[in-house]
Amino acid sequence: MKIFKFFITKIFLRKVVITSSVLLLLFLANYLVFIAARSNLSVLQGYKEIKRINQKGNFIANLNPDSDMDMGAFKKNDTQNVYNYLNNNFKYALFTDGFIVSLPNDYDMEVSFGYVNEEYYKLNPFEISQGKNLYFDYHFDSDIEIPVLIGKGLSKTYPLGSTIRIDDPVLEKPITLKVQGILKPNVYHSNFHALSSKQYYNFSVILPVNEEFIKNSNISFQLNGLFDIILLQTSKDKIEDLGKVIQDNLGLKFNFYTQQENYDYFNKYYFNSLKIIAIATTVLFLIITFLSVWNSLVSIRLMIKDFTINLFVGLSYSKLRKIFYGYYGILFFINLIALFFITAYSRYGNWLRKDASFVTYGLFGLIGMDWFALLVVLLSDIIIGIIIVEIMLWRIKKVPISLGVLQ
Repeated sequence: MKIFKFFITKIFLRKVVITSSVLLLLFLANYLVFIAARSNLSVLQGYKEIKRINQKGNFIANLNPDSDMDMGAFKKNDTQNVYNYLNNNFKYALFTDGFIVSLPNDYDMEVSFGYVNEEYYKLNPFEISQGKNLYFDYHFDSDIEIPVLIGKGLSKTYPLGSTIRIDDPVLEKPITLKVQGILKPNVYHSNFHALSSKQYYNFSVILPVNEEFIKNSNISFQLNGLFDIILLQTSKDKIEDLGKVIQDNLGLKFNFYTQQENYDYFNKYYFNSLKIIAIATTVLFLIITFLSVWNSLVSIRLMIKDFTINLFVGLSYSKLRKIFYGYYGILFFINLIALFFITAYSRYGNWLRKDASFVTYGLFGLIGMDWFALLVVLLSDIIIGIIIVEIMLWRIKKVPISLGVLQ
């Protein structure tokens, strides 16, 4: 223990500025590794989720960024004309969410309403932990109870089978909802254009929509429904005709891409970002290695007399290796704990901000991808730790040690 204390105080911490710099640089490197690992896993999850959409003949709508959209200029007949054309000429998958509703719940959380049609539900379903899947064959009347799925965060307030009376923001009238199923914790959907981006549905209500529902909905819903609408098993010629119908009725230009084209666009920018992170992380690890080895060698040379005495009274290079691994193990542990608390606080911050789209459940606040990223950081630290310690020992063994230094 005395030897370990000697190395900590006289060797490693002799130059506090260098030691602090190494600790800070190590944290920056670990943070970059953490971000890259978590992002990569999120992207892989996105690919897995959206692969069902990436089929030949499927096209995803996207508003041309040059289009000038003035909500006050649209009329219900114009948007309904587009949907009439869609119903007569296409099979399409529609899902739109983000309609915030004041729905009382135990967490006082804002609630997001999402609307899904049957084709989208078949293509990209929501996983449920209790209850039954949605059904879409219903008609509006005074006694209708629309079946819905609700997120885990709402399941205590609105258990399976309960009814909810609410002013629907899309229909702009009171409706009755019946809880048909409870979503699994942390159910999400990935963005078609940015696969690493996800929206979670722990505090969401998912409503099924059909043609009759869309016909009774307001302009805002119908316009939002066109963004990212998926046209199934169609052709470029038919897509061009639809583009003209939208242009004639709404004055908006829409682009239609296959999911593979969305992949290609995303990968171009995503992999460039990964390259930058990889280069920055490699440079940081090289600097950390250089500073660590240099600092230790300088300190040992300055304390060569004490170092020699320790060697003569029983300190071996194998013990020295254990001391070095113990020291860097402490540094890595400090960094991992810091990353853990930063990530946990970030997740908890979504609860504090009442941000329903990003609220998640997990062990100590962290979800699976967070734990995976921390594991990758740990593995990278073990590798860089081995490199630093072995280089350090190799260099220390070259330091001349003799009885002459004691005189």
